[in-house]
Amino acid sequence: MTPELYWLTLTVLLTAFMWVPYVLDRMAVRGVLPTVTDRGPEGGGPQSVWARRSIRAHQNAVENLMIFAPAVLIAHGLNISTPVTRAAAAAYFAARLLHFIVYTAGIPLMRTLMFTVGWIAQLCILASILGWI
Repeated sequence: MTPELYWLTLTVLLTAFMWVPYVLDRMAVRGVLPTVTDRGPEGGGPQSVWARRSIRAHQNAVENLMIFAPAVLIAHGLNISTPVTRAAAAAYFAARLLHFIVYTAGIPLMRTLMFTVGWIAQLCILASILGWI
């Protein structure tokens, strides 16, 4: 497994678990039965402020995974693995983890900074695929 695929796998795993904190909050705030019979965040009902932010952070992670995953898979399919792509994949994972934490905590400047680091990491992988770097 290339380092890029390793970081992609960890990023997918991280994203797969991002729903847990806000569902646990929902159970604590609304109760277990209303949580399992509710229609989700759009279904209404109380939710902690931090949990509403974590829902948005999770949605953002899913949206950005739709760019990161194909980029890594394209690079892998073309046998492109360079110091730039390896560093970018690791940086993307770290940025998404920190983005989730600071978004959930409500730290706006850090949230934007971590999003930007992840976006730049995606661009580095794509630029490597195109032979620009």
